[in-house]
Amino acid sequence: MTFKPFFSFLILTVMLACKSEIQTTYRPAHHFTPPQNWTNDPNGMVYLDGEYHLFYQYNPFGDKWGHMSWGHAVSKDLVTWEHLPVAIPEFDNGNGTTTMIFSGSAVVDSANTSGFFEEGFTKGMVAIFTAHIDSSGTGVGQYQSIAYSSDKGRTWKHYEENPVLDIGLKDFRDPNVIWNQQRNSWLMSVVKPLVYTVQFYESHDLKNWSLLSEFGKQGDTTRIWECPSLFEVPVEGSSESKWVLLVSSGHKMEGFVGMQYFVGDFDGTHFIVQKQESVFQLDVGKDFYAAIPFNNRPKTQKNPIVMGWTNNWAYANDIPTVGFRGGFSFPRELTLIEQNGTYKLKNSPIVSKEIKTVELNKSKSEVAFEIPVFHLKIENQKEPFEVLFKRSESELTRILVANGELIFDRTKSGKTDFNRSFPSIDIMEVGEISKLDIYMDESIIEVFVNDGEQVMTHQIFPIKRALMVKLNAL
Repeated sequence: MTFKPFFSFLILTVMLACKSEIQTTYRPAHHFTPPQNWTNDPNGMVYLDGEYHLFYQYNPFGDKWGHMSWGHAVSKDLVTWEHLPVAIPEFDNGNGTTTMIFSGSAVVDSANTSGFFEEGFTKGMVAIFTAHIDSSGTGVGQYQSIAYSSDKGRTWKHYEENPVLDIGLKDFRDPNVIWNQQRNSWLMSVVKPLVYTVQFYESHDLKNWSLLSEFGKQGDTTRIWECPSLFEVPVEGSSESKWVLLVSSGHKMEGFVGMQYFVGDFDGTHFIVQKQESVFQLDVGKDFYAAIPFNNRPKTQKNPIVMGWTNNWAYANDIPTVGFRGGFSFPRELTLIEQNGTYKLKNSPIVSKEIKTVELNKSKSEVAFEIPVFHLKIENQKEPFEVLFKRSESELTRILVANGELIFDRTKSGKTDFNRSFPSIDIMEVGEISKLDIYMDESIIEVFVNDGEQVMTHQIFPIKRALMVKLNAL
């Protein structure tokens, strides 16, 4: 009897040790992921009657890229999501080719400019997407097509006279459509990927499109251009607004994809970019791509909200998640700030109140987590410092802030050998840091510097779940 308490303690210790070794699926608790299978780009993001719709590139048949269709989920608060059936699946053309449903956008055609809906019906959705024609696993052509829905995106009907825009290119994709108030018409941004060019088209009925202008061949041209979106963004602390063009392209590190943006003015026809001496990255990390904004949000909510794909094509098909592959960032509200006459984007995450916030400082420099889901806040740290996410002597992730740089080291973060491109050390120039917010959600870490003036997103795949987080002055 005298040994029972010690024996119970020993069993508990062993159980906790085993628990920390239990392999997870790496599915985040607070970031959207598909219920199963593969996902990549967010598509058709639109708001209607209290619901945010997230469509996304989805493979209904496996956990690697293929059979591209539009998956579908809805949310009332951008925090909790309801999975819905596949919205627009790929289809067989009956001639030895298949049409995959590649990336695109969706609008609410409240004035029935398309003529698809009954008179007086103000809630009709129209999806504009790239039809990717595939023959025996080889893409042979791309053009823009449309489909429409009268039941808030639950079911869709293809336009019988598709395509609506075909310029005869094998690579021509990712239409993003908004309402152009300056010309009282629809405006499409779409890319010619191989020549680093965004084209702007106009339509009055979503069916017939005419070319307005082009923009391109500047900024980052190390990788093909994809997923363009042009939209207006308010300037913080001002009644002014500017136009932002997002383009998914290359990363500052060779071999990876990333996102760049241009800020300027739009006269209804042409986009005129401000002078930018360097490439502006929306997110400096390796795991944020293809972000686009939600359409049709209430006019009182002027700050655009975007979501990006938290993966990278360099290793996307190989990440060691279980039951699913790929997911999305926190929704981020965008504003512009002016720095020495140049406008830059600022990101503010929309996160669940259930995520525990812990402030690290000199008096509280260590904290243990049994489950790796939390928000760390670090403020007014004047001297160089590091944050260690330590699971064992050999397994840790390190964030170092010194000499005006933030360094993210995931070379020892757990499983890294599934692809030789994955283990990496990334550097972000940050200047002086007054505030650092770090969100960890199982396999995703989003780092926001100075309330989102700069952002870095990375995946990690730890072997152990429980960890000690430590703040060290250097």
